[in-house]
Amino acid sequence: MRVAYLVNRYPAVSHSFIRREIAGVEATGVPVSRFSIRPPDASLPDAADRAELDRTAVILAQPKLALLMAAIATALGNPSRFLRALVAAVKMAQGRPKVALRHIVYLVEACWLARRIDGFDRLHAHFGTNPAAVARLVHLLSGISYSFTVHGPEEFDAPAALDLAAKIADAAQAVAISDFGRSQLMRWTAPETWGKLHVVRCGIDETFADAPPAPLVMGAELVCVARLSAQKGLPLLIEAVDALRRRNVSLHLAFVGDGEMRAELERMIAARGLGLMITITGYLDSAGVRSRLLAARAMVLPSFAEGLPVVIMEALALRVPVITTAIAGVPELVDSACGWVVPAGSVEALADAMIAALAADPAELRKMGEAGRARVLARHDARANGAAMAKLFAA
Repeated sequence: MRVAYLVNRYPAVSHSFIRREIAGVEATGVPVSRFSIRPPDASLPDAADRAELDRTAVILAQPKLALLMAAIATALGNPSRFLRALVAAVKMAQGRPKVALRHIVYLVEACWLARRIDGFDRLHAHFGTNPAAVARLVHLLSGISYSFTVHGPEEFDAPAALDLAAKIADAAQAVAISDFGRSQLMRWTAPETWGKLHVVRCGIDETFADAPPAPLVMGAELVCVARLSAQKGLPLLIEAVDALRRRNVSLHLAFVGDGEMRAELERMIAARGLGLMITITGYLDSAGVRSRLLAARAMVLPSFAEGLPVVIMEALALRVPVITTAIAGVPELVDSACGWVVPAGSVEALADAMIAALAADPAELRKMGEAGRARVLARHDARANGAAMAKLFAA
């Protein structure tokens, strides 16, 4: 059995869970070829991600002439299949001319990829956005079966514009990372097709799964590990720290991550005079993330929109309780036994949960962390979940 994985950008700092899934599939004896539509992240702090660079073929790194010649050869070699894929590409644009042009580019990408994976048994795409569109076009061009994993929230924000229903209809399987995610796919498909919708959860790295207990945390450190983007609700966390300062609560918060909102967050921190209470570290490798989590009483993630964040799994695997919001698939993992789940958008509830974490006895925090760790090990073992994906491919 030969399988190819397709991602919009791989390897990437925020896509290490895909690397672990691929490793889990390969551990079953199924070889996986990696393909990225766009060039990988320029900065990859984790050595395991950097090791993937030489194993990944980047479609848009190919000479433009090579991509064009692949499209011409495909059109001349099987005009009927090419025309069918062209019609599908235009239909996925839903009557939007600029989007239709973008989908023509996807078709060219698909022509190159279809020729590269000729003879493969399965093409699997991560994310229901452009990777799933390219995978569908490869299927229409070549007959190779495809599947894709939906993460959210992007796919759930615009399922009609992404034509998720058509992508699912032509796919062998569509995979969600939570029961909530599967329910959203069920919204956009007929009940008779629900049998091809599956749940395969994201897995954590072995260094988190095998981590021994660390000393109890006695300080007043909290940590937020996240991409610095709008969906994470990070300005709310700055407001909460400001509110706690006015209540004479002592704490330090570390933002571990980077992204398009970094400059804006830095301005907010400076404007409120919180430079001594809040630190932004930028991206860290796995060891750096573990170190920050183990030094914290709790990991805080006040997201507005999510799928099911891997960092929540990683924190709980390290026996660190979590403060997060009641959205998407989060309540499938986090409840009062292992953390605090608050309404999204509420500064007051977020601040109250942070005070509770700071005031809790360290032994009680460890008990909560142990409860969370047991759930993560049962549901988010990358090796087991990779094997589950291989089983789907074989089916």
